[in-house]
Amino acid sequence: MVRRVDDDRSPETFLPLHRDTFQILVSLADRERHGYSILRDIEERTGDVRAITPSTLYSSIHRLLENGLIDELAERPAEDDERRRYYRLTALGRRVAELEARRLERLLRAARTGGLLPKRT
Repeated sequence: MVRRVDDDRSPETFLPLHRDTFQILVSLADRERHGYSILRDIEERTGDVRAITPSTLYSSIHRLLENGLIDELAERPAEDDERRRYYRLTALGRRVAELEARRLERLLRAARTGGLLPKRT
């Protein structure tokens, strides 16, 4: 059983997120997934098969569970391997991911304004 910290913390206290943590939250934003599915989704979204290692994934999942940003589902699909653990975003996790996405968006806007990236048309 994973012991959680106080769930009353403000979402802002989690920012900025580590890249791997953000990728896991993004992967869980559209649906619940098991660990390997999260890994594959991150690889597909980033185009990098080494985007995150399994050991990094599972240590990050453990921290996300402790911090109440994700939950482990008690039930699994009937036809699925019983060893797989499924995870989903909590309301706090979704809010943290949204705030991080906005933070990154502001950084990209600053990079465009500063001439590091082409301006959007």
